[in-house]
Amino acid sequence: MTNTPDQSPLGKTSAYQTQYAPELLFPIPRQQKRDELGLSGTLPFFGVDIWNAYELSWLNMRGKPQVAIATITAPADSPNIVESKSFKLYLNSFNQTRLANSDALVELLREDLSNAFGAPVHVAITLPEDFGKLKMGELDGLLLDRLDIEVDSYSPAPELLKANHEEAAVEETFVSHLLKSNCLVTGQPDWASVQIHYAGPQIDQESLLRYLIGFREHNEFHEQCVERIFTDILRHCKPSKLAVYARYTRRGGLDINPWRANFSTGKPLNLRTARQ
Repeated sequence: MTNTPDQSPLGKTSAYQTQYAPELLFPIPRQQKRDELGLSGTLPFFGVDIWNAYELSWLNMRGKPQVAIATITAPADSPNIVESKSFKLYLNSFNQTRLANSDALVELLREDLSNAFGAPVHVAITLPEDFGKLKMGELDGLLLDRLDIEVDSYSPAPELLKANHEEAAVEETFVSHLLKSNCLVTGQPDWASVQIHYAGPQIDQESLLRYLIGFREHNEFHEQCVERIFTDILRHCKPSKLAVYARYTRRGGLDINPWRANFSTGKPLNLRTARQ
């Protein structure tokens, strides 16, 4: 049977397990939402979902608590996403679990999460002695939020998007901190900054900002919102190159940062922003 969002732990009272329980992970097929976007067969993008887990703890063999920050990178062409509350419950199941060392933890995370996503994932952890090496940063690009626009629509409206196909092509990077969507199941707000890099007909900045603000009352998971933004811009503005990267604020000790592109730029930097 195919898992659906309403079957997930979202919006339900959950007992926190503190002994290792990989069965808590709740995969949801990506294709269900991609069908809504008319995406089948070869995808128009590649990319990754970068998860940062800040509430990660386990016990060493003598029962002493250990802590770390984990970064999990899942490929966009994996069959599944993992519902974030189930991800949190799974991570919490390590809290009273004794492990030989941090390598044993990484191996379990890699195996369990690869099984859940349906494809190999990359797992890295940062131990406390290296916390000071972690850096923060902001997304580069021209800030769309500087525009003094009037907005009266708060649902995605791709028909707003406009590009100038009469003039020479340009290459630009835009950033907005005004992306807000809502959880598909609970309706709780999800906040993000988004970076859009493209080459092609010049995109009208005001129309793009109105379009992004249009997600404000839209219910969809983070990964699905980014794929919707990518697909709408690609279809309505017809850039030759396009990359969309969103940095979402954390919930339950997890942040999710989807990146989708149709040209090779190397993976985006995993720099925690001020709001994260």
